[in-house]
Formats: sequence, C-alpha cells, structure tokens
Amino acid sequence: MPEWIHQWMFFVGVIALGQFSPGPDMVLLTRTALASGAKAGWATASGIACGLGVHALVAVTGVAMVLERGGWLMRCLLGLAAVYLIYLGTLLIRSGMRSSALDVDAQLRGRTLEGHGWRCWKRGFLCNILNPKVAVFLAGVTAPFLSIAHAPHGWPLILWLTVVLEGVVLWCLWSSALQWSQIKMRYLKVAHWFDLAFGVVLLVLAGALIWSAAA
Repeated sequence: MPEWIHQWMFFVGVIALGQFSPGPDMVLLTRTALASGAKAGWATASGIACGLGVHALVAVTGVAMVLERGGWLMRCLLGLAAVYLIYLGTLLIRSGMRSSALDVDAQLRGRTLEGHGWRCWKRGFLCNILNPKVAVFLAGVTAPFLSIAHAPHGWPLILWLTVVLEGVVLWCLWSSALQWSQIKMRYLKVAHWFDLAFGVVLLVLAGALIWSAAA
C-alpha cells in the first residue's frame, strides 16, 4: 500500500476528531438535532459543510502555494502553524481535563432553533463561515500532510474533498444518531474526551511540522 494512503487515513482520523470536538459548530448541530429532529440536523450539517468548504479551499490552496515555493517562506509557515497547533492543542487538553459534561442548552441559550430546512442551513453556514479560526486551524492541520513525499496528482484536492465530504457525512449520521436517547446522553457525558484526544493529536502534528521545518 502506498505511503500516501497511510497518511490520508491518518488525516481522516484527525479531521474526524476535530469535527466531533465540542466547538461552536458541533454544539449548534447537536442542539438543533436534539430540539428539531434529524432533518433539521441534516440541513444544519450541510450548511456547516458548505462554510467549511470555503475555509478549506482557502487553507489548502494557500498552504500548497507556499510549500511549492519552498525556502524560508515555507519554514516560516510551518513554524507559525506549529506554534498555533501547540497553542490550540494546549487549550483543548486543558478543556478536556475538566471532565465536565457538555451543556449545549447553556451554550445556545437565547437562540431560536426552528426546524425549517433553509433556516437551519443558513444558521450552520454562518456559524462556520463567520469563524476565522476555522481557516487558520485547517491551514495548520493540512500543512504537514500537504508536504508529504510521493503524493498523487491532485493531492490538495483530495484533502479538500476529504474535509468537506467527511464533515457532511459524519455530521448527518450524528444528527440521526442523536435521535437515540442513549447515544445522546453518552456523548454529552464524554464530549470532553474528544477535546483531550484532539489536543494530543494537534501536539503530535505540531512536532511533525517542527521536524519538517528543521529538515
């Protein structure tokens, strides 16, 4: 099996952890699916994925262009991405170590969550697209994978499709799974573990970036 497939599978796992980490998108999606049902969750998931697609396109193409030029600019980018991933990973680990259940109602209190499809899509899209940290995060996460050796033609496009398609599929499945009360309660109790695991993975990626920059 080619090495790039192993790298791609690792990338899939990293993105999955990020998508299930209880940030603004996940909190909104969870609350919408719980309050308005699976179809409202699917619409919200589609909106979030569309916003994510825009951020991912900017991140992947921008990082790819810098890496192609190489030299000091590439090393600076890798160094900055590593610093950001260390910062974000540390915050997520601290959050995960609090061992507290996720309270989506408290985080979304005061917002109206109607189940109309268009409103749910728009709410999900705006929640993601208006968060500039998403693009910065994606740039940092994709940088070590874009720089792998012997990647196939169209590798940046493969990573972009992975981010978007994995997001909409997993989030739609999650919206459906939340209709089962046992799954809902278990996730709310262990959501902090996703932050903890994701934080550790980001620190590992930061180490890989530092190694690449120094090589």
